[in-house]
Amino acid sequence: MIAIHPLVEKLEPYSAGIRPEPGVPAIKLNQNENPYPASPKVAEALRRLAPELVAAYPEALSDRLRESLSATLGVPASRILCGNGSSELITLMYRTFAQEGDTAAMPDPTFALYGTVADLAGVRVRRVPTDDRFRFEPAELAASGDDTPRLVVFANPNAPTGTCAGRDAIEKLLRTFDGLVVVDEAYVDFAPEGTSVVDLTGTYEHLLVLRTFSKAYALPGARVGYAVGSERLVRAMEKARETFSVNAVGQLAAEAALGDPDWMRRSVARIGRTRDAFCAALADAGWGVWPSTANFVLVSPPPGGASAPDMYRRLLDNRIYVRYFDAPRLRDKLRISIGTDDDMKAVLDVLLEGSR
Repeated sequence: MIAIHPLVEKLEPYSAGIRPEPGVPAIKLNQNENPYPASPKVAEALRRLAPELVAAYPEALSDRLRESLSATLGVPASRILCGNGSSELITLMYRTFAQEGDTAAMPDPTFALYGTVADLAGVRVRRVPTDDRFRFEPAELAASGDDTPRLVVFANPNAPTGTCAGRDAIEKLLRTFDGLVVVDEAYVDFAPEGTSVVDLTGTYEHLLVLRTFSKAYALPGARVGYAVGSERLVRAMEKARETFSVNAVGQLAAEAALGDPDWMRRSVARIGRTRDAFCAALADAGWGVWPSTANFVLVSPPPGGASAPDMYRRLLDNRIYVRYFDAPRLRDKLRISIGTDDDMKAVLDVLLEGSR
């Protein structure tokens, strides 16, 4: 009988949420996708796609895309690494910088994949509870516990809570902790200006920032993410990465999207307006609403009414897909991605049925 690695045997796999049945009309608000299409420049680039592009291996290090990112971010291309979505880069950071038995500290709750990949790598996870508003101090992630963690990992804005740590708080962590600090900025384009710490990678050699084209740029199917860090960190990750991990079509789409920043900003602004109106409507109806700086919101039903699982099933019955986490501190809540105005009206009609 073929033996399965013990770490894989006991692994709790990451769950991405259920998908609607193919061909069945539905409102899908459970994976924080952008409800609006990517820039028309992406469609144009794909229409002009030459067969030769997929008849050869892609650029191994996504050189053209890295140069475009360099011009956009003001960071040398040598300090940028592209990956098959930021999910590959999360796996790569453990593979490159952690050893079995090391400790990774992270807020609780946060993006579940950080813990799943750590378990697979044999890395101990220290989950540091957030406060009653799901806020956390980055420096406290490294300070709590008996052993010093090898790395500190968090999303900013955090998922699934939408809360955001300030630059000063992150820089305090960087000044007081010399292990690896990984800041996942998947949702940073939806946050207030000045939230990103990409520029600090030029000052702090132990800072690694993760980004993705899946959210604001509306390219989750292209599977393109990137990391920004010191040349030493990036060179090490290059050695450990998969060969040709970013396909040629994904590179082409990401480069085209990057060339139309105004389109992305308009989409982000539109989502922000819809989010704020949706949150206000739920709050007025007595729902608990956690302030969000992302393209989703965490909410809880009014006390004395239907429970979060009941509301989740009610939405499913109406072919509206949101996220329910059967986990401590989240069992009485739903995470709802922000769709179009019509999408959110449909959600409100179901959630507030009988209360209007």
